[in-house]
Formats: sequence, structure tokens, C-alpha cells
Amino acid sequence: MDQNTKIIELKGVCKSFDDEPVLKDLCLDIHDKEFITLLGPSGCGKTTTLRIIGGFETADKGELYFMGKEISDVPPYKRHVNTVFQRYALFPHLNVFENIAFGLRIAKTPEKEIVERVQEMLALVNLKGFEKRTVSTLSGGQQQRVAIARALINHPKVLLLDEPLAALDLKLRKDMQNELKALHERTGITFVYVTHDQEEALSMSDTVVVMNDGIIQQIGTPEDIYNEPKNAFVADFIGESNILDGVMIDDYRAKFAGHTFECLDKGFEKNEPVDIVVRPEDVDIVDVEKGMLTGVVTSVTFKGVHWEIIVDIQNFKWMIQTTDYCAPDSTIGIYIEPDAIHVMKKSEYSNMFGDYSSYSEEFDELSDAEAEIEEE
Repeated sequence: MDQNTKIIELKGVCKSFDDEPVLKDLCLDIHDKEFITLLGPSGCGKTTTLRIIGGFETADKGELYFMGKEISDVPPYKRHVNTVFQRYALFPHLNVFENIAFGLRIAKTPEKEIVERVQEMLALVNLKGFEKRTVSTLSGGQQQRVAIARALINHPKVLLLDEPLAALDLKLRKDMQNELKALHERTGITFVYVTHDQEEALSMSDTVVVMNDGIIQQIGTPEDIYNEPKNAFVADFIGESNILDGVMIDDYRAKFAGHTFECLDKGFEKNEPVDIVVRPEDVDIVDVEKGMLTGVVTSVTFKGVHWEIIVDIQNFKWMIQTTDYCAPDSTIGIYIEPDAIHVMKKSEYSNMFGDYSSYSEEFDELSDAEAEIEEE
């Protein structure tokens, strides 16, 4: 099979819990050898989608195909799919070797083959020499590698990963992201990954599926999702965004913040109301007299690589990321190149995400903490 081959197809999948819809007519194709990430806030339906693919939940409506065959009624153990959960679910009474060998023992695989395949898996996940260790003595990252080895040893066609890095500290998380990506490339197995972490999704995936309210908002490469968000939800959820009300005066001309800008977008109705996205790193700070817009700096935060400044422009608080220091209360000009302006059609999410008047690191940390709570 090649990467153009559909390995999993979900068609019109609906699922409710206690009469509360969690998935609404979901349609998704997953291709052979793909690293696809389901990304969205807690409760958006991403884990439920994964559990339906794995056979741990049954859709109320819709069809699930695996390599062209309908498998909705096939039990989990008969699917060529294995799952790595957020909590690794290792057997505490078994050592590393026996945890990894568990599936092969159930299948009554000959001992010689078990030894060979466990050794192969230990090498794959960088745990050679750990065979006799009890799992309780391992670090979180090592336990997670054991869980991955146990899932891979049966040579599944698809590996499902449900927030597998959520319990790890930041440094270990970054290391494991790189390891998982390398593992995917080495094995050629299709990875279906669930996370609420935007950076994780963008750095690891071939394809990102952004979900909210049980609906797929956008599917695309990480670059597409970041640079060409489909609506205000995607723009706000992926990275930082200044999202403003605007009007398309004409093809390649958008008006917002009281100024008409040249842009690269076309195909809108004349004078159609739109949402405008400008990423903080795409705004240039210039002298006031050279600025397309001018504003007053209300806060400045040092981020190591850059400064993050909030600028009040006509009572709209912009975020700008810059390597140039600007003093609080100073007046600055900003310049925006045509390719930095992204025009989106109005959607149900318009006006829900706006400026940075209430922005603080604490809000970000709070929302991250809430997202850590496992999705039902």
C-alpha cells in the first residue's frame, strides 16, 4: 500500500452521551502510513473518535471502514489496531519483557519468536537492557515506551495514541515527540494521535484535523492549518492571532482598523463583511510617520527569543511578537505586508475571539490545566 491508500474511513458518524451530541455527522479519511492528529479543546469529540476507531465505543449512526471493509461490529481484539492510552495501563506484576510480550503470549506465539520480537521492540524504543526491570521503577517516559512497544509488537496496521505525552514534564514531552516522530518514520505504521496541544500537533503530524463541538473545523497540513485557517475558531486555537472585523472592498483589497490594505485574497462579494487574521509575528513595527496604523504600547513581556507586546490601536488590543524592544506607553507605527493578511468568511465563531485586552499568561495556563483533565 502507499500513502494515497485509505486505510480508515468514517462516514456520517454520530455519537451522543446522555442525549448530548459528542460527534455530529463526522466524515474522515485516514491514509496508509499517515501521521494524523485529532486536535481540539477538551470535550470536542477527538477521544470519542479514537475510541470508535479502536472499537471501545460504537457509533449511534454512520459507518466505519477498515481497508474497505465495514468493521463497526468487529470487536477491538479482532481489529488490526492497537491503542496507547494516556495512562499507560502496564501490568505492575510483570517486568518490562513480559509487559511487552503479553499480546504474543495470548496469541500462543512460540517462545523463540517471542524473545526475538521483544528484543526487536526494545531496540526500537531504546530500552535494551531493561528486560528484567519492574515497571514501577521506570520513569514516566520509559513506562510510555514500554506501552508503545507492547502496542507495536503485534504489527498493527494502525496505532492509536490518546494524549500519550500528557503526563510527562515539558522537557521529556519534547524528547518523546521527536522519538514518536522517528518511530513513525521507521515503522511505516499509520499513527492516529489525539492531543489538545497545538505545538505538538504542528510539529509531529502530516495531517492535522481541528475539531470543535463534535464537528471537524478544518483538515490540512500543519502549514495550511497555521497559515490558512478556515474560520475564527481555527485561527484562535492554533497559535496566537489578531482577529478583526473587516470588509472586502474588492479583490485584493481589505478594509479593517480604519485603513484599507492590499492583500492576496480574492473571490469575495464586493463589500462582504469578513474576519481578518494577522499573526503577531507578521506585524512590522515602524516609525509613527511610516505606520499604516499607530497605537500605544500597553504591556511588554520578554519571551527569550522575542518580546511580546500588546498595542492599543483604536481601542483594539493587538499582540505583536518582535525582536525590537518597545517601551510601555510609547507610541509606535505598524506596517503589515499583503501576505501577512488572511481573510476568512464570517462563521458562527465570528466575534467570539477578538483582541488581547484580557490576555494574560494565567488564562493560558488555566486553559491548559483544564485541557489536561481527561475528555469523557
